[in-house]
Amino acid sequence: MMCKRAAASLLAGMLLMTIFPTAGAESTPAPTPSPATDPTSTPSVYQTLPPRGILYTVPPSPLPTDSTGKEMKLDDWYEWYYGTVLNLPNSNYRDAIYIRDGRVIFDENNLPEPVGETYPDKTVEDFDLKSPALYTATLKEATSAYPVRSIYVERLFRVSGATKVDVLYVDPLWVIVRYKGMIGYVKRHRLLSVTTVDPVNTPPYGVQKHQYVATTKTDAYVRASMSFDEPANWALLKPGTTLSIWKFVGEWAVVNYWRTYGYIHISELEDLRMVSPTDEPLSDDTPIAAYTSYYKVNSSESIQNRMVNIDVGIRHMSIVLQPGQTADANQLMGPYALENGYLLAGALVDGGTTLSPGGGTCQVSSTLYNALLQCPGIKIIYRRAHGDNGAPYLPMHVDAAVGNNELNLVFRNDYDFPIRLEGHTNYDGALCWLIYRADTEAAK
Repeated sequence: MMCKRAAASLLAGMLLMTIFPTAGAESTPAPTPSPATDPTSTPSVYQTLPPRGILYTVPPSPLPTDSTGKEMKLDDWYEWYYGTVLNLPNSNYRDAIYIRDGRVIFDENNLPEPVGETYPDKTVEDFDLKSPALYTATLKEATSAYPVRSIYVERLFRVSGATKVDVLYVDPLWVIVRYKGMIGYVKRHRLLSVTTVDPVNTPPYGVQKHQYVATTKTDAYVRASMSFDEPANWALLKPGTTLSIWKFVGEWAVVNYWRTYGYIHISELEDLRMVSPTDEPLSDDTPIAAYTSYYKVNSSESIQNRMVNIDVGIRHMSIVLQPGQTADANQLMGPYALENGYLLAGALVDGGTTLSPGGGTCQVSSTLYNALLQCPGIKIIYRRAHGDNGAPYLPMHVDAAVGNNELNLVFRNDYDFPIRLEGHTNYDGALCWLIYRADTEAAK
């Protein structure tokens, strides 16, 4: 055990590689927080969570009156309190999130302007005609490329039929491609038949290795930039929430947030541990893969029900998978029925949303799918996306819908050791999956 812990410390700054494809990018060790942290700490706005309780501060009784002198409706009070008083519109989302006909929309083309620094994704200026490609891919017919990350500018080029291109860089929403002497941005969902150029040094397309796991020590803001003055707080997590971290930039943890990034200061985290860069755990409590996605939180019945469904689905999917054993998400989580503990909540169907028992379980399978992709010994046998554009709470191309014979996630453990799937949610907007070797002390 001591040897493993020593190895973990030794390898912290040496072994991890960024696997959201960035050629040559190396990770840095997790920082130690400086004495000066957030000077304006906020007391918890959460109460103890009842079995299906409301996540928010108990509203006053009677409720305040509105501009007409009438007592406010409960939903109006929540909107006012969290949108105006706490500056958290829609409970824990900012201007880029809104609701249309009951459906949560993430306006990925109209994100708020950050106050502080953000993760420096590469741009077309970082590449030239001789830059090595990470992947080759075929663009779908009628695909457009743009000179910047925006669809609201004049396009750089447009292909009329299926066209092969070099892929130089991948971020949550865009890829940078090279075609006939031109380098531009293309939306990820426009790619087909992606092939890794150097499989030894480049992970398969879509794999993003998260490097750390942590627990929130206090109320933790997932901010839109690396600044305590950032007003755009994507989410507010309760103490005790388990989450995975892609990498650190200075004292800020960088996490995937829908199709962009979020930032959590290290002072709001504890129990920080590495995710093993290989299938060999670095210590007794080291997972070999981890991934976290984020979901909406508010007071509506549908969203409250969806959080319950996520919790129920996680409990059914948290299993040990023996060598050669196959897991079927629909068999494990289904039937998606009221009598099995599921509630009516919004579910993505054919590009729209409908109320269905078990709505939200697709995020359980989709988040797990991103953790499974990090394990080369896991074989994905069957997987379907939520249509062409995928589920907006994950990077493009990496979701896995469930619900019927055509929508399912089926995978097999091809390792020569068992694996344990461990899911976490704290009813506050984060859904985390950890994968362990089940033949180690940590998994027993």
